[in-house]
Amino acid sequence: MRLKWPNGARCAVMLSFDVDAETIWANGNKHIEGGESFIRSLSIGQYGPLRSVPRILELLKKYDLPATFFVPAWVAEQYPEPFVAIAKDGHELGHHGYLHERFVDLTSEEQIAIIERSQAIFKQMVGKEARGFRTPSGDWAKQTPQLLRDAGFLYSSSMRGDDRPYRTVLNGETTDFIEIPPRWELDDYVQFGYNLYPAEPVGQDRITSQECVLDNFKQEFEGYYRYGLCYVLMMHPQIIGKPGRILMLEKLIQHIKSYPDVWFATGEQIAEWWKENY
Repeated sequence: MRLKWPNGARCAVMLSFDVDAETIWANGNKHIEGGESFIRSLSIGQYGPLRSVPRILELLKKYDLPATFFVPAWVAEQYPEPFVAIAKDGHELGHHGYLHERFVDLTSEEQIAIIERSQAIFKQMVGKEARGFRTPSGDWAKQTPQLLRDAGFLYSSSMRGDDRPYRTVLNGETTDFIEIPPRWELDDYVQFGYNLYPAEPVGQDRITSQECVLDNFKQEFEGYYRYGLCYVLMMHPQIIGKPGRILMLEKLIQHIKSYPDVWFATGEQIAEWWKENY
């Protein structure tokens, strides 16, 4: 059975960006002796909010597209100008931890403290709390979805088990907490993310051809379009916002927009639609 989308659209497209800045590098470096001195790797992350976010906002404005930006609250504090600019342009801001913490390693009390601290920062800086969450640094703890629902979140975009949104089952109950799954094959970081030392990836040998990645992203979209699914592109400004790669993203957007009846939406819009219709 084909899914039903607004105004008879054939499929949904969610453009999402994880504005991690240097948090992922700082978190990784601290486990290495002397890692706090690895400032070159930190600069990779700093490029994201300083140079890439403005390019991404310009591209989205050019094509009049909505997007969702998942931002650690520490990044919002350190880079207030691009953070506020995202909200001013009408895009959604989603929760991504405070310092891109691994929620799987934290107690319930520690997770609640991070959630509440980050929501307070969002409220202070842009006037409202986040309604969506993406788990930072891999997995979340078993209790995390319940904590998020209790905190008033509408949805998560964290798991990998489907290519459609779904209602999360908590304690045996099917709830109105919606999951919008992203996929590794639609993640720019696993295609392009690279650093010489500390090694990322650990085995090295990865800066992929842009043409190959563009072709993969296009073919995945064509599959999602054929089956009427929810295409979630998970990107990182420090990766996708480089001069050549932003042109690659523009080519992908042009390709998607060449198809009729595509619904571009934020995570919040998709989750609200799913909640009301499924």
